[in-house]
Amino acid sequence: MQLAERMSHLGTETAFEVLARANALAAEGRSIINLGIGQPDFQTPQNIVEAGRKALADGHHGYTPANGIPELRLAVAEDIETYRGVAVDPEHIVIQPGGKPTMFFACLMFGEPGAEIMYPNPGFPIYESAIRFSGATPVPIALHEDTGFSFSADEVLAKVGERTRLIIINSPANPTGGVVQRDELDKLVAGLERHPEVAILSDEIYSRMVYDNQPHVSLLSYPAIRDRLILLDGWSKTYAMTGWRLGYAIWPAACAEAATRLAVNDHSCVNAATQYAGIEALRGPQDQAEEMVRAFDARREVIVEELNAIPGFRCVRPGGAFYAFPNIEGTGMASQDLQEKLLNEAGVAAIAGTSFGAFGEGYLRFSYANSVDNIRAAMRRIREFLAAG
Repeated sequence: MQLAERMSHLGTETAFEVLARANALAAEGRSIINLGIGQPDFQTPQNIVEAGRKALADGHHGYTPANGIPELRLAVAEDIETYRGVAVDPEHIVIQPGGKPTMFFACLMFGEPGAEIMYPNPGFPIYESAIRFSGATPVPIALHEDTGFSFSADEVLAKVGERTRLIIINSPANPTGGVVQRDELDKLVAGLERHPEVAILSDEIYSRMVYDNQPHVSLLSYPAIRDRLILLDGWSKTYAMTGWRLGYAIWPAACAEAATRLAVNDHSCVNAATQYAGIEALRGPQDQAEEMVRAFDARREVIVEELNAIPGFRCVRPGGAFYAFPNIEGTGMASQDLQEKLLNEAGVAAIAGTSFGAFGEGYLRFSYANSVDNIRAAMRRIREFLAAG
């Protein structure tokens, strides 16, 4: 068989590969501490689970509208107004099976041979993969350790040219935990007024996981770009619902119908019972979601302190999400080599920075979606491994 040439441009998400290998080693009896996979280590709150069960018991077994059931889109609009202070039209909301379809849909809408799409690097690997698959040229936005892995708006704007179709922004960010500050967003939006043809995809899936009493600054709050902004968010991280596969996007009026058509062609609709669970998540008690964020914040303090105590490591304090992204250049090892050695010899799963783009060399990603005891034990194993080296 001969596959289409575009298949050669698809990348992967290394975290799932490392998870599979870590699980295989654990099945052999090895002691593995997994700080690799990016998913909460909490269970979905029981009220949400019960809402899904009730939906099944009530007979919600069939197809739903391709853009999502009206009740859920209304609940999303209410949630956006509550947490971002912005009114949105439910007709511009498209419910998706997770966040990745929105990334692909945006890249397919705006990407083609000859076009350029800008994306954060180091960044979530599916951005670059989807851009290349669309036929467009990926243009990296460098994220800088010395600014807490924010970007420079001036650097971004300097790269915008006549071929630029879409800019992808992610804050709080995977893999760095970086949060883009309001002044940089202000400068970016002001500069983009000179480029009204350029669309923006703002991935805000970690919007409820911002620390140090800092507010989440959403690009949705900038009226000047509302007519070309795509906002991505969902339930996976905030409500520990990664396996439910439920996300959403708010599309500009000019794109909502096209996004719905892509949904029809791609997946028809999202699981009915899951959507009713999503309503309960947004409208029900928020105490468990807030408790989870407090736990992540406490773990953040522990892992940053522990990482900075490891010879050859240095780690800036992440402002959001649940990832630490230490610089490991002081070990003298490449990111991929250290990832392999830590897994195979120390029993600690982490992800090489190069899995998130070329600018990730010299870094590792650790997820602190694990217990404090396991985080401390993993750091002890790393210190012992490096000392024995």
